[in-house]
Amino acid sequence: MKVATNLLRFLLLAAISTVACVVLLLQRSPCPCGHGGVVVPAAAHAELTTAGNNGTRAHHLSKQAPAASAKDKDDDELAQVLRRAAMEDNTIIMTFTNEAFAAPGSLMDLFLESFRLGLKTQPLLNHLVIVAADAKAFARCQRAHPHCYLLANSRNFTGELHFMKGDYLDMMWRRNRFQARVLALGYSFVFTDVDIVWFRNPLLRIPVAVDFAMSCDMYYGDNPYDLNKRANGGFVYARASPRTVAFYEGWYEARKGRPGKNEQDLFDKLKRELAARHGVAAQFVDTEYLGGFCERRKRRDYNKLCTYHGNCLVGLRTKMERLRGVLEEWKQFKAKAGKPGSNITALTD
Repeated sequence: MKVATNLLRFLLLAAISTVACVVLLLQRSPCPCGHGGVVVPAAAHAELTTAGNNGTRAHHLSKQAPAASAKDKDDDELAQVLRRAAMEDNTIIMTFTNEAFAAPGSLMDLFLESFRLGLKTQPLLNHLVIVAADAKAFARCQRAHPHCYLLANSRNFTGELHFMKGDYLDMMWRRNRFQARVLALGYSFVFTDVDIVWFRNPLLRIPVAVDFAMSCDMYYGDNPYDLNKRANGGFVYARASPRTVAFYEGWYEARKGRPGKNEQDLFDKLKRELAARHGVAAQFVDTEYLGGFCERRKRRDYNKLCTYHGNCLVGLRTKMERLRGVLEEWKQFKAKAGKPGSNITALTD
């Protein structure tokens, strides 16, 4: 009897254990889990379950390429503008402007007009990039010229920038960095201030072996490679190469130890050191060809002049009046040169 009782107790316990096991097996196990026929780790399963509510797979989203940065987009946009404007040797012409200088009837209009009045200079407009420091200048440029670029993340440079005051220093160094970007993208450039009028192609006065050329306020002697001249950053030529890129980097880095100086004055102090350190062939261009109001001891010889700069003048109105007068003199020179018996060769070289 005792044996029968123990046997019955054993069978009852076995039955209870079997039922408990079946219940456990029927419960959903969290790991591993099946999803669409693929075994997925538990952590991913939770991600997929959440994403499933939106009809998307989270692990698909994680495989998408990261969005391009603002800097990458800006570089791509700049590269497109430069590519459209470049000459056959990847040289571009560029100038900077802002709302005050780009307003109708202001310096930008006078600047563009000079290209149309110069000798064989109108085709050069196809290679000119106008860099706008603010949105209004950019919109104005787009109405007047095909190659415009808006300087990204620019501060408020809309008003007239007075020499060495307010935002002037920041704008000059922003300009310097932009020139370095153009070189790094593989493009040589002629930079010209917007308060310069053009009569002839100044590239014809720059030797092919030169890496870097700049205008000067006054030209001493007859050796362009003698750097004992006062620099003027209103006109700059730079040939794209690793050494000129390094030259610009060294130029910009040097400002850290000399705060309060613009790029032109700092270059004047370091020009020999920078050129020697980076193996850059640098020269100044004679004011006979790149003239300006600073060079008072020389009369304007329109048989030679390529450009004329509104330097050493204070105020937008003064620059406009004086440069308009120079452009009128140029028109008169062309009219006289076109008459029988005059020196026609002056209009062909």
